[in-house]
Amino acid sequence: MAKGKPEEKPKHTSSAVGVKPEKQKELKHCQRTNMFLLAAIMVVVAVCVVPLTAEISAPDFHHLKHVVLKMDEALLRVSNDLETEVLVSWRSERCYQCLYQQLGVVPAGSSPGQPGSSDFAVSTQHEITLQLNSTAEVKELCKIQFHFGEHGNYSLWMENLNFSFNNCSLVTTTDPVNSNIPILVAFFVFVVLALMFAVGSRLLRTGVVRGLVLRINGSMEAERLINSELGSPRIDALVTDNILPSPASASRRLRSLDTFRGISLVIMVFVNYGGGRYWFFRHSSWNGLTVADLVFPWFVFIMGTSTALSINSMLRGGTSRSSLLMKVLWRSTQLFLIGVFIINPNYCLGPLSLDSLRIPGVLQRLAWSYLVVAGLDLLVARGHLDILTNDAWWSPALDILLYWPAWLCVLLLEIVWLCLTFLLPVPGCPTGYLGPGGIGDMGLHANCTGGAAAYIDRWLLGEKHIYQTPSSRVIYATQMPYDPEGVLGSINSVLMAFLGLQAGKILLHYRDVPTNVISRFLIWGLFLGAISAILTECSTDRGFIPVNKNLWSLSYVTTLACFAFVLLVLVYYTIDVKKWWSGAPFYYPGMNSILVYVGHEVFEDYFPFSWHMANSQSHTEHLVQNVVATSLWVFISYILYRKKIFWKI
Repeated sequence: MAKGKPEEKPKHTSSAVGVKPEKQKELKHCQRTNMFLLAAIMVVVAVCVVPLTAEISAPDFHHLKHVVLKMDEALLRVSNDLETEVLVSWRSERCYQCLYQQLGVVPAGSSPGQPGSSDFAVSTQHEITLQLNSTAEVKELCKIQFHFGEHGNYSLWMENLNFSFNNCSLVTTTDPVNSNIPILVAFFVFVVLALMFAVGSRLLRTGVVRGLVLRINGSMEAERLINSELGSPRIDALVTDNILPSPASASRRLRSLDTFRGISLVIMVFVNYGGGRYWFFRHSSWNGLTVADLVFPWFVFIMGTSTALSINSMLRGGTSRSSLLMKVLWRSTQLFLIGVFIINPNYCLGPLSLDSLRIPGVLQRLAWSYLVVAGLDLLVARGHLDILTNDAWWSPALDILLYWPAWLCVLLLEIVWLCLTFLLPVPGCPTGYLGPGGIGDMGLHANCTGGAAAYIDRWLLGEKHIYQTPSSRVIYATQMPYDPEGVLGSINSVLMAFLGLQAGKILLHYRDVPTNVISRFLIWGLFLGAISAILTECSTDRGFIPVNKNLWSLSYVTTLACFAFVLLVLVYYTIDVKKWWSGAPFYYPGMNSILVYVGHEVFEDYFPFSWHMANSQSHTEHLVQNVVATSLWVFISYILYRKKIFWKI
């Protein structure tokens, strides 16, 4: 562990003017006490309040005879009054141009009034289409679209009317549970806690409340309460990176960047722990977006922003470009090795697992993106931006034109991605194929999952060294291994990091005029959003280049970069411009992102981050466990922040 200390501490803050050293110690003690209380409240809420919803959502299983329902399943009883067997098949509405999958066969009725019946477990995550065919004539009898509810009990009747018209009727015999209640309760509780702390901190700064506290508790206790860190806006002293230099004042750290990184990291940890096993906290099976698909690109984006500010700071401090390049190489190597040998599901199997060791990964992609973007920035970065003029006719595009060689390199990389994706011949697959394979595309390209991206990974890395269970298996029933952090997609991750670098250049060049920073962020967001609309044709599956996290498609990068610019505007305006929010609690994990990410992966299966659940098929129990584990990492990051312990590589 490496310790990082601020170079310069502010002598005064707006809320604690003239506090003596003895009182400062008491302030720190009070701050720690507040955070301990906050963590305790969060854990108590997660453990005690959220499980109360289990009483609301507990299903009644007494009617289940042959099928034991799991999470996100419902019971469907199909009754067949026809004189022929009926084949029941299904297809998810999220499965684009897919074959129907067999659910089972329902026997014919034994006699009039005594229909044959079968029970099936059906998925409740998305709307599905049921197709019922006669097995004797391979003839479609009826088709029904329906969104089943979790743990509901449904009956589907096949009746023969007038011997010429087959009628299907679906009825609900037992109402489903509302499995979203636990997460709604948890969200509401955290919102209430945030509002309580925000209102409390505001009230403690008013003259009336301040005087009342002074009279009741005395001046020392009043100082403790008023100056305790309950989310009050402050700008901390400078550490070693992510700075915003200003010629007119001392350098100061942008809390919004660490907060943005912390938001991405906290959501990433929650998602990696399971997200309560809700489908929208899992990665999209192929095209489209879920909450889980947002955070990794944002992390790459803000890494690029931090790189621009950090390199500019060190160049201003006199560090040579060659020594900075060596630091970039060493940091990239460390990230890559940590990703391969520590953040790896095979690391505990011993040296014999090297023959199936996964080479791509999250940290590996971060290492590659950082190496390329930092290297490009070192070639074109300027150490003294204060000597540049803003009066020329081209000054509105200053943050782009000054670095045109780097832009040219990134555009060439993007051309390489487009050519390899759409022109590289892939044996047995259509050229330019972007589909999931499996049962998609009516099963015509079952072994073509990922097209050129998968082919390049298998050729360069070997089939055993890439991800074996991709998310496309969930809906598209694919059998081929595919790695979402593969080689070809890493080109677009460089583009994502470079767009973040562009945000950093905007912060550097227009640092003295926040309105210029905000307006340029919004223009970039609008521009990238327009590109996404053109590439996707505003649809999930039918555009030129669909939004796809597995492929890290061009439209995926432009869409997520659009969101990133807009989110960065919000946090920058509220934290660094208006100082309405300090960024807590996301600021703390954002300051120790590598430690939190590596720690949550390594200790994922250990108590108190995980424990044996009484009912593993309960969203409530999974949600409680995942919320507690994520909250613990936020609390740990706060303790490390107070101790000035930061893991930097």
